[in-house]
Amino acid sequence: MSDDAQEVTYEYVRIADVIAADIAAGRLPLGARLPGEQELAELHGVSVSTSRRVRRELVRRGLVRVLPAKGSFVVRTAAVEGSNDETPPPGP
Repeated sequence: MSDDAQEVTYEYVRIADVIAADIAAGRLPLGARLPGEQELAELHGVSVSTSRRVRRELVRRGLVRVLPAKGSFVVRTAAVEGSNDETPPPGP
Protein backbone atom coordinates (compact mmCIF):
# COMPACT_ATOMS: atom_id res chain seq x y z
CA MET A 1 0.00 0.00 0.00
CA SER A 2 1.38 3.44 -0.91
CA ASP A 3 1.63 6.39 1.48
CA ASP A 4 -1.02 8.21 -0.60
CA ALA A 5 -3.56 5.47 0.13
CA GLN A 6 -3.02 6.00 3.86
CA GLU A 7 -3.58 9.77 3.77
CA VAL A 8 -5.69 10.89 6.72
CA THR A 9 -8.27 13.65 6.48
CA TYR A 10 -9.24 15.12 9.80
CA GLU A 11 -12.96 15.33 10.53
CA TYR A 12 -12.89 19.11 10.94
CA VAL A 13 -11.25 19.49 7.50
CA ARG A 14 -13.83 17.19 5.91
CA ILE A 15 -16.71 19.21 7.43
CA ALA A 16 -15.06 22.50 6.43
CA ASP A 17 -14.80 21.13 2.88
CA VAL A 18 -18.54 20.34 2.90
CA ILE A 19 -19.40 23.85 4.08
CA ALA A 20 -16.99 25.40 1.55
CA ALA A 21 -18.74 23.40 -1.19
CA ASP A 22 -22.11 24.74 0.05
CA ILE A 23 -20.68 28.26 -0.17
CA ALA A 24 -19.32 27.66 -3.67
CA ALA A 25 -22.67 26.23 -4.82
CA GLY A 26 -24.58 29.21 -3.45
CA ARG A 27 -26.44 27.22 -0.80
CA LEU A 28 -24.71 29.52 1.70
CA PRO A 29 -24.59 32.93 -0.02
CA LEU A 30 -22.57 35.97 1.00
CA GLY A 31 -23.81 37.26 4.34
CA ALA A 32 -25.39 33.95 5.35
CA ARG A 33 -25.07 33.11 9.04
CA LEU A 34 -23.61 29.70 9.84
CA PRO A 35 -25.10 27.52 12.56
CA GLY A 36 -23.66 28.09 16.04
CA GLU A 37 -21.02 25.75 17.46
CA GLN A 38 -23.51 23.55 19.29
CA GLU A 39 -25.86 23.25 16.31
CA LEU A 40 -22.97 22.59 13.91
CA ALA A 41 -21.72 19.85 16.25
CA GLU A 42 -25.17 18.24 16.38
CA LEU A 43 -25.67 18.50 12.60
CA HIS A 44 -22.41 16.68 11.89
CA GLY A 45 -22.33 14.35 14.90
CA VAL A 46 -19.11 15.76 16.32
CA SER A 47 -18.01 17.47 19.51
CA VAL A 48 -18.32 21.21 20.06
CA SER A 49 -14.51 21.46 20.05
CA THR A 50 -14.48 19.91 16.56
CA SER A 51 -17.15 22.35 15.35
CA ARG A 52 -15.00 25.15 16.76
CA ARG A 53 -12.05 23.86 14.68
CA VAL A 54 -14.33 23.79 11.61
CA ARG A 55 -15.14 27.46 12.11
CA ARG A 56 -11.46 28.34 12.59
CA GLU A 57 -10.61 26.46 9.39
CA LEU A 58 -13.24 28.39 7.42
CA VAL A 59 -11.88 31.66 8.84
CA ARG A 60 -8.34 30.57 7.87
CA ARG A 61 -9.57 29.94 4.31
CA GLY A 62 -11.04 33.44 4.25
CA LEU A 63 -14.61 32.23 3.68
CA VAL A 64 -16.10 33.15 7.05
CA ARG A 65 -15.81 35.99 9.52
CA VAL A 66 -16.71 35.66 13.19
CA LEU A 67 -18.44 38.59 14.84
CA PRO A 68 -18.34 38.22 18.64
CA ALA A 69 -21.81 37.79 20.16
CA LYS A 70 -23.31 37.82 16.64
CA GLY A 71 -22.16 34.62 14.93
CA SER A 72 -20.18 33.44 11.93
CA PHE A 73 -20.98 34.83 8.49
CA VAL A 74 -19.97 34.02 4.91
CA VAL A 75 -17.77 36.86 3.66
CA ARG A 76 -16.35 35.38 0.47
CA THR A 77 -17.42 32.70 -1.96
CA ALA A 78 -15.14 29.71 -2.33
CA ALA A 79 -12.78 30.24 -5.24
CA VAL A 80 -13.22 27.87 -8.15
CA GLU A 81 -10.32 25.45 -8.21
CA GLY A 82 -7.60 26.71 -10.53
CA SER A 83 -8.97 30.25 -10.53
CA ASN A 84 -6.80 33.11 -9.34
CA ASP A 85 -9.79 35.43 -9.02
CA GLU A 86 -10.64 35.77 -5.35
CA THR A 87 -13.08 38.62 -5.87
CA PRO A 88 -16.60 37.79 -4.72
CA PRO A 89 -19.30 38.07 -7.36
CA PRO A 90 -21.25 41.33 -7.44
CA GLY A 91 -24.17 41.55 -5.04
CA PRO A 92 -27.82 41.79 -6.05
